Amino acid sequence: MPQSVPSLPRRVARILRTSLFAQVACALVLGIVVGRLWPGVATDLKPLGDGFTRLIKTIISPLVFCVVVVGIAKAGDLKAFGRIGLKALIWFEVASTTALIIGLIAANVVQPGSGMHVDPSALSAKAVDAKTGGGSLPSTTEFIVNALPTSFIGAFAENSLLQVLILACLVGAALLHLGHTKVPQVLPAVEQAQEIIFAIVGFVMRLAPIAVFGAMAVLIGQYGLGVIETYAKLIVLCYAAAALFIVLLAVALRVVTGLSLWKFLRYIREEMLLALGTASTESVMPRVMQKLRKAGARDDAVGLVLPTGYSFNLDGASLYLSIGTLFIAQAVGVDLSPGQQLTVVLVLMLTSKGMAGVPGSAFLALSATATSLGVIPAGAVALLLGVDRIMDSMRVTTNLLGNCVAVFAVSRWEGALDTVRAKKVLDGEIAFVPEEGQEAGAATTVRPAVKEAASEAG
Repeated sequence: MPQSVPSLPRRVARILRTSLFAQVACALVLGIVVGRLWPGVATDLKPLGDGFTRLIKTIISPLVFCVVVVGIAKAGDLKAFGRIGLKALIWFEVASTTALIIGLIAANVVQPGSGMHVDPSALSAKAVDAKTGGGSLPSTTEFIVNALPTSFIGAFAENSLLQVLILACLVGAALLHLGHTKVPQVLPAVEQAQEIIFAIVGFVMRLAPIAVFGAMAVLIGQYGLGVIETYAKLIVLCYAAAALFIVLLAVALRVVTGLSLWKFLRYIREEMLLALGTASTESVMPRVMQKLRKAGARDDAVGLVLPTGYSFNLDGASLYLSIGTLFIAQAVGVDLSPGQQLTVVLVLMLTSKGMAGVPGSAFLALSATATSLGVIPAGAVALLLGVDRIMDSMRVTTNLLGNCVAVFAVSRWEGALDTVRAKKVLDGEIAFVPEEGQEAGAATTVRPAVKEAASEAG
């Protein structure tokens, strides 16, 4: 007898039950509807998104630590790890500077703030101070010093990724120096801890649709859709500039690795939609690390490049900052000379590196830039308060894709990328299976390689 075809409702129910992408997409739509129809109720849903983000943040530092330590041990070469770090920093600087320049060119051509004729005397910096909590961005020296841990436990407690990275490098180097014979149980223990963390990631990710629903409802409930009409020119310009930058990323990825950015975007569509819904790239870092490793990027490259990019490679933020600086200057009637615009690039090249984890960092960077120019009132930054949250989708998408492309490019540059496997994964020939579902296989296949690398180093 021929098999009966499931009815449409059953097929839809099955997709919703098994597909994280479908669940998050439905939650996104529901969040918009609730925020639009019941804005008062929507603002009370904020703990849903915040709670999910907090859960994810608790596992980011230990995950990065485990991946980096195991990656160094598997590579068996600390010099190679140093080369990966140096090449990553070079890539980050080129990419973020390119984003800044694209933003400046776009703002000069389109002039999004022209015609607004805002009276500078009517603007107050108090609203910006409230947004940033009166804080400030660290100086270059402070940023470097703060990246050095003062306590092993403190680095994890404060969730400081750069400090955790440094500790992981030191531990990995020590394991290579001592070799497997002196510390035979450490590497297996780190690997087992890594497997536990990935299992926790799997548990937490089941809450992703709830988080997206709450975050999107709050966004629409607080800001509504009217802000889009008010700042339509600026919003369209930022998203168009981001689209152009992503095209350049696609070209760079194809030239350097031969991979397709479109296929990669399809591969991480669930994580991308979750990042858009929660307005946070941190919420998807564990899963993206997992998927990059499955796609042929070596553990040490993924463990170093991706977390470092969260501090040094904020391409979407760089685009927004350069366009935003010219927007507020045009809005208050200040015509910036080419020399002053060069100053904007130089200042933002520094301030954008210390933005990660600082509340209201975009406004702090804009205020620092305005102050360095001396011709834009500090209160003018408040013009972007109403539209800043709408820009999160652009920043999140561009930042995430920029850092993923950096992982592939640097891995290929260092010979740490299995391009054959990467193409098969992106083509769908090799299905992605979350690691929490294959602990036994991972334990039996990875550990011998780590032991061998450690014994050779010893």
